[in-house]
Amino acid sequence: MIERPPKIDAKAYANYFIGRVDDAVYPIVERINDDYEYWDKAKYKKPLPKGVAPEMLWSYVKASRLWGSIPVWPKYGVKLQVTNNMQRFCHEFDMNFGSFWDSDAPAAKTEKMQYQTYSLMEEAIYSSTIEGASTTRRIAKDMLLRGITPKDKSQQMIFNNYQTIQYIAQHKDEPLTEASLLYIHRLMTNKTMKSEADAGRFRTDADNIVVQNDLTGEIVFIPPSATDIPQFISDLCKFFNSAKEGPFIHPIIRGIIIHYMVAYVHPFVDGNGRTARALFYWYLMREGYQLTEYMSISRMIMESKTSYENAYRYCDYDDNDIGYFVSYNLRVLGLSYRKLKEYVNRKRKEKLAATSLMANGKLTERQSMILQYLHDNPDERLTVKDVELRLAVTTMTARKDLSYLVKEGYLQEIQLNSIKRGYIRSERFDELIKRK
Repeated sequence: MIERPPKIDAKAYANYFIGRVDDAVYPIVERINDDYEYWDKAKYKKPLPKGVAPEMLWSYVKASRLWGSIPVWPKYGVKLQVTNNMQRFCHEFDMNFGSFWDSDAPAAKTEKMQYQTYSLMEEAIYSSTIEGASTTRRIAKDMLLRGITPKDKSQQMIFNNYQTIQYIAQHKDEPLTEASLLYIHRLMTNKTMKSEADAGRFRTDADNIVVQNDLTGEIVFIPPSATDIPQFISDLCKFFNSAKEGPFIHPIIRGIIIHYMVAYVHPFVDGNGRTARALFYWYLMREGYQLTEYMSISRMIMESKTSYENAYRYCDYDDNDIGYFVSYNLRVLGLSYRKLKEYVNRKRKEKLAATSLMANGKLTERQSMILQYLHDNPDERLTVKDVELRLAVTTMTARKDLSYLVKEGYLQEIQLNSIKRGYIRSERFDELIKRK
């Protein structure tokens, strides 16, 4: 249960503005704002200057946030103080968010396509899992790679998400319109709504939509009236398409605001979260952050789902101050970027190690990578599906590579069950590897 913040002490609030506070207060307030902490953490800050109670400190914090805040969405009183940490993150992200690929050679293009496929699948899987989809990553990736028809609602959610993100990547330079937003929602929710008629339409007041806790049934949020939606969509499209109008807001933060506002207004009967995250992706790609296509931000969100949900509720409980949501999403974006770097570096090391196995043109890079994997994991059993997923290749290509390695003596084929076959290191594996 999240504790609501205390009422503001008007005297303390005013004293902060005119500088009548203990000098020791300022660094404490700054530390609280660095991570945009909510009352439930701020109240435990120690040590406090003599005579400053936690409630008084909170009034100082709120005064400091109001000082530099900008109205983000005036109709709903949504505001934001862009902190030093937020500005620093955006600057460093811009400076370091370059491409990992220095070449347009065919090998580099293939590598980029593999990473893109892997990341888009991860994003589709985790964005759907956040909203309740339940299946294994292995089954989901196999379905997406092989184009298998989804077998249940969870798989359909993931399939829809993947299709939607691909569509957005192909149309990233187009403006957001009411029609394109409805189309994206229809793609995202196809065959997953209680009523098919709800896909690709805005909710009405008759839908009686509320946000509830899945476990307790507690109503945690009631979105604005459906009569607000037409004006909101018009404002949303303008905010999305016309970044140069109004006060400057860094594109990354602007994308996070789009994510938040779609979830806040809840314009659809269902699928609002998935659609909001898809629009965030679209906006960043539209603003030139092309590596977004290679990052799974939803994976990081899923790994801290409680913090994600709390960020929404902190904003709601604290007068629509979305600093909590912005701060959380910047951290997630940073983690996602680091994960991408780690993944790319790991794959490059695998390829570099595999290169030493290639001799006289007998082994391809893919085949060498299979051998390198079994060299590093001697007890592993590979299947055709494993190779498909690891190397992002077709069933035919995976089977052909494994059969060739069996023929050359590197691998041994074993029967896993009446249908499935596996592949392990042969008795001559080490001998043949050492010759290379």
